[in-house]
Amino acid sequence: MGNKIYPIGIQNFESLRLDGYFYIDKTAYVYRMTHSASSYMFLSRPRRFGKSLLTSTLHSYFSGRKELFHGLAMEKLEKEWTEYPVLHFDMSTAKHADSEQLLQELNLKLYGYEQI
Repeated sequence: MGNKIYPIGIQNFESLRLDGYFYIDKTAYVYRMTHSASSYMFLSRPRRFGKSLLTSTLHSYFSGRKELFHGLAMEKLEKEWTEYPVLHFDMSTAKHADSEQLLQELNLKLYGYEQI
């Protein structure tokens, strides 16, 4: 395993994997979650409990970033590695927004994706 650095404050899966941070592999859970028969998922976790890292991992997975999963459970489980368009909204920028500000924020984010 070597001398890996603990990812204090790092919530980006790509950064964790590319920059050699210590990572506890939970990708088998991500695979099971994304291949379940359920039509919806409700994820409830307390503050500071990995929600941002989970969504970043899902983003990498659905974007088909197979290279980021090298050596992890997902590498052995996933056979197809289909790339999907991913819209990832960081709503921390609208924490204290009223309904009008929230709509402006969402429109701005959607406009950015439209440009892509």
